[in-house]
Amino acid sequence: MAETPLSNSTFPRPTFFILTGIPGLGRAQAWLALMFGPMYLLALLGNGALLTVVCMDSSLHQPMFLLLATLAATDLGLATSIAPGLLAVLWLGPRPIPYAACLAQMFFVHALTAVESGVLLAMACDRAVAVGRPLHYPVLVTKARVGYAALALTFKATAIVVPFPLLVARLEYFCAKTIRQAYCAHMAVVELVAGNTRANNLYGLALSLAVSGVDIVGIAGSYGLIAHAVLRLPTREARAKAFGTCTSHICVILAFYVPGLFSYLTHRFGRHTVPKPVHVLLSNIYLLLPPALNPLIYGIRTKQIRDRLLEMCTLRKGQF
Repeated sequence: MAETPLSNSTFPRPTFFILTGIPGLGRAQAWLALMFGPMYLLALLGNGALLTVVCMDSSLHQPMFLLLATLAATDLGLATSIAPGLLAVLWLGPRPIPYAACLAQMFFVHALTAVESGVLLAMACDRAVAVGRPLHYPVLVTKARVGYAALALTFKATAIVVPFPLLVARLEYFCAKTIRQAYCAHMAVVELVAGNTRANNLYGLALSLAVSGVDIVGIAGSYGLIAHAVLRLPTREARAKAFGTCTSHICVILAFYVPGLFSYLTHRFGRHTVPKPVHVLLSNIYLLLPPALNPLIYGIRTKQIRDRLLEMCTLRKGQF
C-alpha cells in the first residue's frame, strides 16, 4: 500500500489525542462507571490484600504463592494502567491525552497483558509438576526459579511489546486525533493513520498469535499432563483431591482468556457485523474483569489465603 499523499483531510502527528470512551453512548456511558468503578476498587483492594498477606506471612513464601503474588502485582498494574482514565472519560466526557502519554499507556497495557498470560502459563506448569511429580516438586520448583521466571516474563513482554509504540512513532500523518476508545490500544491508534500501516497490522496479528497462542498451547499441554497423572491415581478421593488443587487456576484462566477471546474475535472477524460500542466494551471488560475476579477466586478457594485474611480482619477488629 502506497503512502497516502498529504491532503486537506490529513495533518502531521498531533501533540495529543482525544479519548471518547464508549462511542455512540453519549452521556449514557456515565452509567457504565457504576460497573467499572467497583471492578477497579475490587481489583485494588483484593490484589493489594493478597500481596500484603503473601509478603507478611513467611509461611506463604512458597513457589505457588509467590506466583500468585506476581499475578496480583500484574493485575494491579494492568487495572491501574486503564481504569483511572476510563472512569474520567465515563464521568467527564471525552478527555485529551498527550501523544507521549498515549504511547506509554499503549506499552504498559499490552506488556502487562503479555506478562499476565505468561504468569498463567507458569502457574499451569507449577500445578503440572505438583500433581505429576509431587515427590520432586520441592527440588524442581524453588523460590529462586520462580524469581527467574518472573524476570524472564517481564523481559519477554518488554522485548515483544516495545515495537508497538515504536511502530506508531514512525507514522507521520493522521486522518483524525479522536480515538474511539477509553485507552490507547495499538490498533485504535493505527486506525487514525493516513498511510501504510501494514507493518503495524502484521505485527499486531503476529504478537497475538505468538503470545496468547503459545501460552494457551502450553497451558493446554500442562493440563493434559495433569489429567494423565490424575487418572492414574488409585482412588476417586485421591483424584478429586489432586484435581482440586487446580480448580482456582482453571477459574482464573477462564476469567482471563474467555473475555479476551470474545474481544479478539469481534475485533478481527466481526468488525462489520458487531457494533463499535460492543467492541470497545468487550476490550475494557477483558482488561478489568480478571484483576477484579482473581483475588476473589483465590481468596475464596485457597484455604491458606482465606485463613490469613480472616486472621488479619479479626486482629484489626480486636484492636478497635
